[in-house]
Amino acid sequence: MQNTLIETLTVNHDQAAALILANPDVRYMLQGEPGVGKSMISKEIARATGYPLAMIDVPNLDLGDVAMPVIDHESRTTRYYPNSRFMLQDGKPVVICLDEFTKGADPVKNMLHPMLEVFDPRLGDVRIPEGSIIFMTGNLGTDGVGDSLKAHSKQRIVRLNLAKPNAALWLVWAAANGIAPLVMAYVDRYPHCLASYLDGDQDGNELIFHPTKPQDGCLSPRVLEIISRIIKQRSLFDAHSLHAAIAGIGGRSAAEGFSAFIRHQDSLPPFVDIEKNPATTRVPEEPGALAVLTFGLLERVTAENLGAILTYLRRADEEWQCIFCINLARHKIKSKIAFTNRAFTDWARDNEDLL
Repeated sequence: MQNTLIETLTVNHDQAAALILANPDVRYMLQGEPGVGKSMISKEIARATGYPLAMIDVPNLDLGDVAMPVIDHESRTTRYYPNSRFMLQDGKPVVICLDEFTKGADPVKNMLHPMLEVFDPRLGDVRIPEGSIIFMTGNLGTDGVGDSLKAHSKQRIVRLNLAKPNAALWLVWAAANGIAPLVMAYVDRYPHCLASYLDGDQDGNELIFHPTKPQDGCLSPRVLEIISRIIKQRSLFDAHSLHAAIAGIGGRSAAEGFSAFIRHQDSLPPFVDIEKNPATTRVPEEPGALAVLTFGLLERVTAENLGAILTYLRRADEEWQCIFCINLARHKIKSKIAFTNRAFTDWARDNEDLL
């Protein structure tokens, strides 16, 4: 029953950001399993408001890292001055993310607690500038990673269960955020790598986080982004080192899968041949190679070469044409190229039954 409740009452990243932006005087707590992008929402909030971002790693704070007493000799009193990491010194609105708040030490959480008030929020003796946005992140209680929140805190915040993005949603984000095409191809072929242990029937899924199983590594949106960074630099080290690095964060099963996709990528025809001779350049037959090829072509799209790319892909199975065109249409930047390109609109017309 608990898993069903958590699965039902979830919001996605866009919905969480919209709620936080719409209610700057409400304190939200984003809860989700490790690596689903809770902290990343802070960058979206800061970008949308134009305010500076203060990322506060609460578990690493001691009391002196929050505020310090300062003596006022004239009045013979003391005041608390906040640490500069909170960016309150200018008196202007700020976005503050109290990251992993639920893992912080109780004295630190008590000191941060006045920031959660709707009326007259403050840190030490300094009032929070009007319009500032403060929210928290933490893991689900079922994740088993040491999160706790007391009852008096729960009555001051709105807890939101952040859904883990599935493969389709993650691929849209990945295409617009520079993720290595090989990583996108892997996720497209193995969408269960972004399943959640809360989904049920995932006991045999060795790729994902399981709170009750010992694991050397697992895959999540955060881990996939790190693997993408490693893969992009693979020309600087050997294949064994690459395999070991991926296994070191994603686990051995993930490393084996990525190694196979890397072999596919190395066997693909040069992109220059596809651009110059789209009607005759060899089209791979293996699904893994086609997946790597399709997402690699997506990254290379320009207004000048889209026609040649579509000519080439029309020689592949319809599945790969659809994957390419749908992801291109969803791309935040390159969709403009697609919708003003005659070859793309011709393909969409000819294949409207597939969309």
